[in-house]
Amino acid sequence: MDSTVDLDAFSSLVERPDDTARQATEERWASLGVPPGALGQLQQLGGWLAGVQGRCPVRPVEQAKVVLFAGDHGIASLGVSALPAGATADRVRAVLDGAAPVNVLAQRFGARVRVVDMSVDADADGFPEEVVRHRVRRGSGRIDIEDALTHAQAEQAFLAGVAVADEEADSGTDLVVLGDLGVGSTTVAAVLVGALCGTDAAAVTGRGSGIDDRVWMVKCAAIRDALRRARPVLGDQIALLAATGGADFAALTGFLLQSAVRRTPVLLDGVVSAACALVAQRIAFRAPEWWRAGQATGEPALVKAYDRLTLEPLQDQRITLGGGVGALMALPLLQAASSVPAELPEQPESK
Repeated sequence: MDSTVDLDAFSSLVERPDDTARQATEERWASLGVPPGALGQLQQLGGWLAGVQGRCPVRPVEQAKVVLFAGDHGIASLGVSALPAGATADRVRAVLDGAAPVNVLAQRFGARVRVVDMSVDADADGFPEEVVRHRVRRGSGRIDIEDALTHAQAEQAFLAGVAVADEEADSGTDLVVLGDLGVGSTTVAAVLVGALCGTDAAAVTGRGSGIDDRVWMVKCAAIRDALRRARPVLGDQIALLAATGGADFAALTGFLLQSAVRRTPVLLDGVVSAACALVAQRIAFRAPEWWRAGQATGEPALVKAYDRLTLEPLQDQRITLGGGVGALMALPLLQAASSVPAELPEQPESK
């Protein structure tokens, strides 16, 4: 089937961050009286921000946005999560009501929060129009025995993610904290990571929402069966997302790629966003230079994904809640890394 998504175009559209601006920022630290490496991670992140912004001094990060893609997964019906299948709708409502941890932290750090419903298993009229207008379907297939989406639905979701990235870039968002809301999503992520990294199920099966040993074995078996379905379509990223991903995963992948095209830096939250980043890396190898890993969660699949992406987590908070919470905890680091070199006065030259 002919694809309406031109994946090959992203490889040429995604450019590298501005290395001249990065080097200028490193030199600027000397004029500020800060020895090389004295501020550690802040100096490294300041250089990265200069590159993605293409300017020195760095512009302070003041318009951060938490973007959460939501979707239910048929694999949750096997009981692979500590949360019941279909509980995604409750998590979405909590965020929309301002009653979730991400809302408290976002308010504290001066970030806004946006939820994009791609495939929540609930009536669309239960959410605001701006939340559901990109929705592709209600729920998804059980990926151990059937496709999550049709090929056309995967393309539609991918393009929805591209559109959301454009909306954020056009609205002035200067940093995205990228997260997800979905029961069973770590199982889907483990399948994608295992397939793309060439590992078996046991090597990528984690505890996710806090499952016990019995549920872990059920989850591992589901991932094993889904991996058998993923491997034959590894050469076609849209087909892979349709077979063993979901509408939220396809949208996240499109969002990551278009954010790199639009030069919008992204902070990855956990194994779901990292799995989508691996898919996106297959499409445009330069794209990971526009992303940073917010935190380590303890998920074995996340370790493998970050290793393949050559990204090091900024923090080791072990936050497994999802919903952007872990990456949001790293936002103050990015804010500090942008503000310090921009606001420190230059030191007079010694005579």
